[in-house]
This record gives sequence, C-alpha cells and structure tokens, in this order.
Amino acid sequence: MTADLVIVGCGGHGREVATIARAVNDASPDSPPWRLRGFVDDAPSDLNLRRSARLGVPYLGPVAWLSGAPAGTHVALGIGDPAVRRRVAERVDPYGVPYASLAHPDATLGADLHAGPGLIVFAGARVTTNVVLGRHVHLNQNCTVGHDCTIGDFVSVNPLAAVSGECRLDEGVLVGTTAAVLQGRHVGEGATVGAGACVVRDVPAKTVVKGVPAR
Repeated sequence: MTADLVIVGCGGHGREVATIARAVNDASPDSPPWRLRGFVDDAPSDLNLRRSARLGVPYLGPVAWLSGAPAGTHVALGIGDPAVRRRVAERVDPYGVPYASLAHPDATLGADLHAGPGLIVFAGARVTTNVVLGRHVHLNQNCTVGHDCTIGDFVSVNPLAAVSGECRLDEGVLVGTTAAVLQGRHVGEGATVGAGACVVRDVPAKTVVKGVPAR
C-alpha cells in the first residue's frame, strides 16, 4: 500500500531525504511504499524553492499545512541539525501525523536493530548488530555504527563518521564528518564531536570537542 509522504524542510538535507524516499520506491517498483507529496517549510529561500522544483517535488506551504493533512499522511523531518530537528518535532507532534522511517536501499542494517520513529538512513551507511537507535536519528552517507551501540533521540552521525562498538551517544549528539568515536566511549547529551576528531575518552554533555585526540 502506498502512503503519502511530506518532508519538513526543503533545504539541502530535506532534499536529500526526498531522494531516499524515491530510491526506496525505485527498489519496489511494483509496490512503492511512498507517494511524495512535497515539502513544508516556514521560511524556504527562493534558491531552495527553485532547487525543490527542479526535483519535481512541490512546496506545499508552512509547517501548519500538516494540520489539514489527508488521513494516512506520514512525515519525515529533513532537518540536519539535531537541536533544530528536536524543536521542529515539538511543533509537528501535536498534529498527530505519523513519522516515516526511511532507509536507502544502499544502506546496511544488521540484525537485532531497534529503532524509534523517524529514522533516516542515507546511502552507504552501515549499522551492524544489536544496536538501539532513538527517535529521529539521522545516519548520513557512508557513516558506520558498530555493534551494541545505543544512540539517543535526535542524534546525527555525519558522512564518513565512524562510531565503534559498544558506544553510547546521548540525545542530540552530533558526530561530525569523518570523526571517529572509539570503542566503548560515551558522548553526553547535546555534545558535538567536530569534523575529523577522534574521541578516545568520554565526552561531557553540551561540550564541543575536536582534534586528534579530541579535546
């Protein structure tokens, strides 16, 4: 059965989420799961509107459009920044529209994976086994998440980042592009691991670490 899908945010990240939905449909041409209705965004730039139009995906209106969404509509949050994604979710939640989870066909999801709603997995991402993912986790292109990890709500693992086995990333963590979190490390709520950093010790909540080793 095909369901309507609306993406919140028509910036670059949201448009990438749209391409994931299309790739999921392309992998099941006889029974595509999604009918991509369009984007909602409170303040889209003219440039992003033009880029969305080039994808053939219409702009539907502000986020409040969801208050009258047809029955059966699902929503995906196309917001890259974890803190902004959490704030947007708080606005969307009262509309009662269910969240879609999307995984690109070129991603790998291992056994015993438990994920909350709103998971977005980009092309080339690799998640191994016995992993727990919270709500609205975004795993970007070609990142890796190792065995026995626990990833909290609204976490973003950016392209080419590597999270080793038995790590814990608390709510709202951002792991930057090409960063590495070594085995068994804990990254506290709202912390940011800078691009290219290597986490060799636990990271306190609401801090920014960078460098090799990350400090």
